[in-house]
Amino acid sequence: MIIAIGGSSTAGKSTLAAKIGEVYDHRKVKILCQDSYVKPESEIPLIKDHIDWETPASIDFDRFYRAIVYANLQFEVVVVEGLMIYFNRRTVDLFNKRLFVEIDKETFLKRKSRDLRWGKEPEWYMEHIWESYLKYGQVPKVLSDVFKVDGRRSIDVYQVIKFLEG
Repeated sequence: MIIAIGGSSTAGKSTLAAKIGEVYDHRKVKILCQDSYVKPESEIPLIKDHIDWETPASIDFDRFYRAIVYANLQFEVVVVEGLMIYFNRRTVDLFNKRLFVEIDKETFLKRKSRDLRWGKEPEWYMEHIWESYLKYGQVPKVLSDVFKVDGRRSIDVYQVIKFLEG
């Protein structure tokens, strides 16, 4: 089973992926983060002299696709998560189950301002991240089988598991 988790930055995608991994036997689960498949910085476009991590041009979708296919041969459950997880149709076609973690802009801005993993982001860039999420991170309208999760609250992983196994 290949499970996709989409949503904005700081919505809780990685946390949900880890919780799913805890419920299923760790030896049978592989978690792939789309962020691990970014292109070299020299190949990523700039915005205001800042690397634009928030554009589809930053992701090596072919390498990501191959990693998912390979992981699916090795593991019973593959969880893939990322901001633009639903952007590339070829990749989307691999997913057996689809999840989407929703938060509002206010929650995003509050969480992002506290997220210092890559240093303090300028306010204009945090706005750019949100706009990119709205542009590239949404679930395509043709997908009706997406389970939406409220990322503003603690996620009930067993409700998610019920969907996955249903």
